[in-house]
Amino acid sequence: MQGRWSSRFAAQIAPGELLAALSPKMLELSATVTAGAHPYFVPSEHTAVARETMGPDAALYPEQMAILDTDADSARALARKNMAIYLGLPNYANNLLRLGFTQADVDGGPDGGPSDKLVDAIVAWGTEDDVKARVDAHFDAGADHVCVQVLAPDPAAAFDGWRRLAPALLS
Repeated sequence: MQGRWSSRFAAQIAPGELLAALSPKMLELSATVTAGAHPYFVPSEHTAVARETMGPDAALYPEQMAILDTDADSARALARKNMAIYLGLPNYANNLLRLGFTQADVDGGPDGGPSDKLVDAIVAWGTEDDVKARVDAHFDAGADHVCVQVLAPDPAAAFDGWRRLAPALLS
């Protein structure tokens, strides 16, 4: 990148740091000025776009939300609760629109929340194997590491979820 802004910005970042990047320009910046990117609140399709944009050498560490619950209604209700804050922020909503989701996917679902399609794209829910399959989709799309965030009704349940997921994810 060229220009005074990018030069000042680059001088403030250590080479081993990652940027929280979503848009193409931020992904390019993360690949050229830092070690790579940590996209948050993204489906595996974004990981493929990010890898293509950033090239093969930049680190790519997307995040994956996960719920260990096989009941679609309760899993999606918890997912929607956790997704609400992000869908109200333009950077996340715009990123989803760039990926082909519609405004109706963002706010046309139950009670003005996200559609089932969007919930299912952002939050892996089901069994440990279901979550592993979603994490593997990020790896197949070019991720170097996938940060897993277990969503649960309380911290104890989240810790239990990580304990349950660890054997599947480390195999």
